[in-house]
Amino acid sequence: MLHHVGIEVVPADVERSVELWQLLGFERVEPPPTLSEYVWLEREGTQIHLMPTGSPTVPPHGHTAVVVADFERDCEALRGAGFEIERRREHWGAPRAVVVAPGGHRVELMAATPSTAKAQG
Repeated sequence: MLHHVGIEVVPADVERSVELWQLLGFERVEPPPTLSEYVWLEREGTQIHLMPTGSPTVPPHGHTAVVVADFERDCEALRGAGFEIERRREHWGAPRAVVVAPGGHRVELMAATPSTAKAQG
């Protein structure tokens, strides 16, 4: 089980990043006092840790992939909030897209995982 992903963001992008993750079903949770400089979000036991830093590292091809609850609805909610969505080639018969989060981090949106798509097919 993947517990969390740490994402570096400039301080000015933290709240807009929170908005993106909340649109994907993550909720803010309180980090422990020893990590209070970070912003934590959680969905179904998986966490995103936003780590404010002056010079974030953004991998050019690296990304976080999230299975969304309702692919079309969630893509439309992100578009409605001003995020750009780029549809991608389908794999295993399931829609995919990428949204670029504040600061340039890429988030892949998946309608299904290979195993759930195979079970539905």
